[in-house]
Amino acid sequence: MQAIIVSGIFIGAFVVIATEKVHKTVVALAAAAILLVMGFIDQKAAFFSQDVGIDFNVIFLLIGMMVIVNISMKTGLFEWLAVKAAKIAKGHPLRIMLVLTVITAALSALLDNVTTILLIAPVTIVIAKTLKTDAIPFLITEAVASNIGGAATLIGDPPNIMIASRAELTFMDFIYNLLPVILLIMAVYLISIRIIFRRNFSHSTEVRERVMKMEHEGLITDKPLLRKCLLVLALTVLGFIFHGYLEIKPAVIALSAAALLTLWARQDPWEILRQVEWPTILFFVGLFIMVGSLARTGVIEKLSHATLNLTEGNLFATSMFTLWFSAFASAIIDNIPYVATMNSMVVNMAQGMWPEQSGTALLHQAGLMPIWWSLALGACLGGNGTLIGASANVIASGIGEKHGFPISFKRFTLYGLPLMLESMLICTAYVWLRYYS
Repeated sequence: MQAIIVSGIFIGAFVVIATEKVHKTVVALAAAAILLVMGFIDQKAAFFSQDVGIDFNVIFLLIGMMVIVNISMKTGLFEWLAVKAAKIAKGHPLRIMLVLTVITAALSALLDNVTTILLIAPVTIVIAKTLKTDAIPFLITEAVASNIGGAATLIGDPPNIMIASRAELTFMDFIYNLLPVILLIMAVYLISIRIIFRRNFSHSTEVRERVMKMEHEGLITDKPLLRKCLLVLALTVLGFIFHGYLEIKPAVIALSAAALLTLWARQDPWEILRQVEWPTILFFVGLFIMVGSLARTGVIEKLSHATLNLTEGNLFATSMFTLWFSAFASAIIDNIPYVATMNSMVVNMAQGMWPEQSGTALLHQAGLMPIWWSLALGACLGGNGTLIGASANVIASGIGEKHGFPISFKRFTLYGLPLMLESMLICTAYVWLRYYS
């Protein structure tokens, strides 16, 4: 009964968010409050549990990176990047979109997708305002590209980090197994958005000429501050790449970098913190509590068990179910607690199929490896299905709303869901051809 009630509250909140009658942050916090008051998840579990509680690593990672980006915006860096990108594309809006999409995907593979959106979205807003065009198509395509690029590497998306830790996989394992299909998906994706958005932008010669005449040399307004920002950002990126060896959480790296830059650049903390996307941060808080309640009452575990039991031990069927179920589940709920649950499900299934094995030998069974990769692809790429399917989507929406370009749930899903299905079809063919043909 508890599972049914919690599922009803979650679905109800999801529907209200989709209708956009009430702001998504208000809905998420209200639903979280109801679940806490009714006792479906207790305060200790919601605020302190590593398994079902708020993921403060994500929360403080976002806050830290938002602070760094807010300080960097004072240098004129984003305006400079905007003009350079526009000139490379010769002022053509669709070409600019393609250039930014490629940059976003590449950065997401090296950083993480949330950090990339925090860096790219301000540039996008500047470009859209310069071209006097709608920024929403740019933001949507970049959010989708960040999730695609992030799926290519171990550090690109939190689900990959979690899978690598549980399955004892290396950075090069992800490159070898996932990078080829991600490159193919990106190539098809670029063709798709060129077709989808080819009629969305006007080709005003006047606007293009104005863009080409823009000077970018004088846009950097504070070079000493820019040098400090770039150095701190470079150290932050290195920290993200080597955080596993350093045994330091990404949130600690982001917060430390934010504190260092604020102190070194002598910034007013009131001014910087006031610009943090607090509605987005609080939306994540509510969402984590909602999903934690689903996990606490066994809803996610029951769904995962049912999916694995349907395959009856057939490894190819298990891979396909894992791929597609992960995609649709990640489009509806946050993929972090989902992957945490599925990790355990995959290991339990492996123990049942190969009881004589244990440790790394069990985790690296040849028959099990395609299931790990199917889980990674489904969880990372499935987030493109809806506005709340991935953290990068929510961040892009928050930044767009702040600057007068609100992304509706319906509009994102209208573009995102078909693109998600497209990528899943490519992944299906890839997994079959590479591991089972």
